[in-house]
Formats: sequence, structure tokens, C-alpha cells
Amino acid sequence: MFQAYAVTQVRAAEDRVRAELEEGELMQRAARGLAEVVAARAGQVGAARIVALAGPGDNGGDALHAAALLAGQQPVAVVGIASRLHAQGLAAAREVGLLVHEVDPDADVLPDEVAALLAEADLVVDGLLGIGGRPGLRGAMALAVEEVPDTAYLLAVDLPSGADPAGLEALGEAVFADETVTFGMLKPVHLLPATEPAVGRLTVVDIGVQMDVAPVVERLEHADVARLWPVPGPQDHKYSRGVLTVVAGSDTYPGAAVLCATAAVQAGAGMVRYLGPRRAEDLVLAACPEVVPGEGRAQAAVVGPGIEIDPEISPEGKDEQDGRVRELLAADLPLVIDAGALALVSRMPQRTAPTLLTPHAGEAARLLTALGREVSREDVEADPVGQARWLAERTGATVLLKGSTTVIADPDPEAPVRVQGDAPAWVATAGAGDVLAGLAGTLLAAGLDSRDAGSLAALVHGVAAHRATPGGPVRALAVAHAIPGTVAELLRR
Repeated sequence: MFQAYAVTQVRAAEDRVRAELEEGELMQRAARGLAEVVAARAGQVGAARIVALAGPGDNGGDALHAAALLAGQQPVAVVGIASRLHAQGLAAAREVGLLVHEVDPDADVLPDEVAALLAEADLVVDGLLGIGGRPGLRGAMALAVEEVPDTAYLLAVDLPSGADPAGLEALGEAVFADETVTFGMLKPVHLLPATEPAVGRLTVVDIGVQMDVAPVVERLEHADVARLWPVPGPQDHKYSRGVLTVVAGSDTYPGAAVLCATAAVQAGAGMVRYLGPRRAEDLVLAACPEVVPGEGRAQAAVVGPGIEIDPEISPEGKDEQDGRVRELLAADLPLVIDAGALALVSRMPQRTAPTLLTPHAGEAARLLTALGREVSREDVEADPVGQARWLAERTGATVLLKGSTTVIADPDPEAPVRVQGDAPAWVATAGAGDVLAGLAGTLLAAGLDSRDAGSLAALVHGVAAHRATPGGPVRALAVAHAIPGTVAELLRR
């Protein structure tokens, strides 16, 4: 599992290690690791000209020391943009004969020789700002980044300069790196949706710093699937593997029932029961003859996909699907609450059984507003972590906020937020959420808690989408059918 730690936690851990080492040794470890990565990438991309951009802090020091280490191997140029560069790093660079082009950080224009260096660069090392920097690039730093050609491989030191180290502020004027090399541990900037698009490939260099506190952000990786996925044993049967009830679909949207039930069957539910109108039921059975129509004992349920519910209609005026949803919301059964059923969440009492809400940004905005936090879809998209956390605390449910990076927030404010960014952009298509709901429901029925069920479902859903797409458009049903092969491949890993 990937784990990211708050900037204050990172600084404290580094200070403890630094106190036991000779002065400068921790930076030397980082610089050696950085230089090795730069040298390897230069060889891979055929870079003949390397330019290191150094700012005023420790990241600038890392870049300067790494440039000094690389100087004997291939041509390296250094551009320092700071009122004062890192003293030891600057000395190391000059000691090996590197010319450091120093630029006033407030300059309105770059010196011609610096602009020319950057224009001809094949690989650029971004050591301008670190975890102590403010979001956004200004002055000569912004000018320098603009001069980097699109053809150059851009490698950021610790984080892309200009990105919010806490990973919460949306990207403005910032480096968009091909790769980020960080040291010791991940930081929120590397995983959270506001900043992750600027990170690129992520490489971690071990510098001997260990964390003894809980992370603030987590992400499941492929190796976690074998640990979490409910693999049946020789004594298992269809009931012990988990029975899932699917309350989905309507005469208007029968396809949602097909997608949700298909995903549950493909994910390996011991049994899938279906409750819905006859038209949808016939389509579900045609697609999945394994599904059992009608009520019966179950370990979990998915409610809401393809169902239109008006919370203002009294129980006496509800249709049959509406009534089924309301009954299950009041029952003591683990639930995935999706789509139309989310409209009733603001009116239900806090549930004691495991509960996973799966809204997209628009649905989350409507639910948050109904709960007294008036926000728009744009507000949710601008602050998905904060809005998901608030919704989880307010409802007592785990919230899976769907998006290009999915956010999973637990009702416990001390629990790390989880984020999964495993899916291709092609999967932003109608029906993909219905597939995700069926997949998550299967895991909930198998006994996973709502946090793990949501995280694991998001990971497998994303990887299945990659497996299903030929590199272009992909339909939601293809994602559902790709689940068995995806799980088998991940379990082998």
C-alpha cells in the first residue's frame, strides 16, 4: 500500500535522522539517489544536454549536489533562481567546475544564455521549490519553466515545483513533470487528486528515514489485491461466499440493473438476487441466468442504480422500487447506496451496518446541500477530499466519491483518506458507476468493511477498464466482463 505523510510529519522524521548523522549526510543520500535516477533516464531518453534548475531551499541543494555528481559523466548546466542558493550545494557544483547561471528570482525576463540553455535541453531537473514552498510559480521561476521545450524529459525533485505540498489546492502555475523523484516517503501532493496530475511517474529513493506515525493518505497498489480479495477455499459454498441483493433499474433505466448485476456475477458473488420491475428482470436474466429473482437472505445489498426517487413523495405514494430502497435503508444490512437512492440519505438515520455511499460530484453536491452544506458540483470538484470527508462524518457512512481520482473517506476523521487513480479516462462513460456499485457490493457481501470494499472495487474497476479498452473507447459492459481476468491477473501478482 502506498502511504503519504503530512509535511510536518516528514520534517520531524527527517530531523530525528539528521541529528544522528554527520552534517549534510542526509542531503548527500538524496543527491546520490537523484543523480542515479537522472543518469538512468538520460540514458533511456538519449539526453545529451541536462539542465538543473535550483531554487533556494533543500530541493535546490539536492539538485546542485546531484549536478556535481553528474558532471564527470555528461554535460550538465545549472541555473540557480534564488536570492541565495543552498551554500553547500553551490560550493559542490563550483568545486567540480560547473558554471552556475544565477538569476534574480524577481526578474521579468531571463538572460539570453539561460533561455538558450533551456531551449536546447533534453532533460531538465526541477529543483526550484520543495515541501516548504507556496503553491504557484512566480517571477523568473515561472519564466524558466515556460522555456523548457515539450520534447525535454522533465524530472521534478521531491515534488513538482508550484504544486501544493498538502495536495489540496488546485494546480495553477506549476511544473507538470514526466517523473517525480521523492525521498524516504510519499507526501500528499503525490497522491491527492488536486496535484497528482503534475507528478508523472513516481520514484521513491530510500534515504534511511522511517515513519512511526499514521499516514494521512493511502492508496492500494496491485500487490494489495491478493491480501484483500475474498478467495474461496475448498469448504466454501455459494452462501458462505456472500449473497448480494441488487435493487436497481426501472422501466426508464433497465440497463443499470443489467450492468450492476453483471458486475456482481463477474466479481464472484456466491449468489446475486435481483429485485426490480419485470422489464429489467427479464434483461438481467437474459444477460446473467445465474441471477436469482426475488427476495431472500443476503449478506449485503446494492440499492439505487437506475432508480429515480423523489424524497418529497410520502411512503404511501412511492412505487415498488422506491419502497424496496426505503426498506433496505432502514434495515440492518451492509449497503452500497448509489445513484437514485442517494436522494434519501439526508433523511435516513445514521446506519450501524457498514454503508458505502458512491456519488459522483453532482450527486455529492446535491446530498451535501440537502444536509445543510450548500455547495455546487464545481465546489466538490475543487475540493473532493474536504467535501468527501465532511459527507462521511455527517452521515456516518464511508464515502466513495467518483472521479478521475476516486476519493474514499471514512467517518473517522483520524483515518487516512484513500485515493485510487487506476482507471483510464475512457471509462468516464454511462454505466461505469453501475458496474462499480455491483463490484463493491460483492466485496461488501463477502465480508470486507466498507473502506476496503470501496478502495478495492475502485482499483479493480480501473484495472479492468484498462484491460477492456484497446487504447480507445470502452463500454461499461466490457469493463464488467473484464473483471474475472483482471482479478486472476492481480492475484497472480
